[in-house]
Amino acid sequence: MKHILITGASAGIGEAIAKKLDDSDTRLTLGARRTERLPAIAATAFHHYLDVTDEASVETFLAAAIEANGPVDVLINNAGLARGIERIAEADGRAWREMMETNVMGVLHMSRRVLPSMIERGTGHVIMTGSVAGIDSYEGGSVYCASKRALTSICETMRLETHGTGIRVTNICPGLVESEFSLVRFRGDKERARLPYQGTRPLAPEDVAECVAFALTRPPHVCIDSMLILATDQSTATRVHRTEP
Repeated sequence: MKHILITGASAGIGEAIAKKLDDSDTRLTLGARRTERLPAIAATAFHHYLDVTDEASVETFLAAAIEANGPVDVLINNAGLARGIERIAEADGRAWREMMETNVMGVLHMSRRVLPSMIERGTGHVIMTGSVAGIDSYEGGSVYCASKRALTSICETMRLETHGTGIRVTNICPGLVESEFSLVRFRGDKERARLPYQGTRPLAPEDVAECVAFALTRPPHVCIDSMLILATDQSTATRVHRTEP
């Protein structure tokens, strides 16, 4: 039984991954700030409060997870967010720090504490939730795009640094996914949050979870290096086919 640990598991893609992987062959650990949501997602999973931007929270979370489920076999660095659509010249910088602390530093805080045990045991899998935004930049998304592009570099470096250890590293890069992501970006404004999905057929979180499960279930000698997942109606980060309202 593998110990699979998922950050940002309380909604969206993280929730869908947790539900997809919740079976008798896994020991599941879920981390999120909104812990009240976690029991309903996977009743048998171990769950604990986690703020990936806070190193003390990361330390406490991992200690509890390892005590409950043993060494981490699979780390799914899913916690992340976009905040606002400020252009650089018009921004006050507060959202920039929040995105970089969560999307980049949070991944590093988790990974540096889990990798040593994986290296020692000669096995493990680290999966990142990247984004098409890390491949294709757009106006109003400078820092979010930069944070997701940083994940690509982190993945590439992690592969080099763990070369020959048996550890796999995978970067999953979804495009437009209908979830709470947009609601978070627009700070709870439901009207603005629904506009990106209007008149088109976006991905569902479950579509991304299927791809994560595929990467995880390849034989040990097979590593899915990266995967770009777009809706059929999407060809770039901003080019989306829409029907008339």
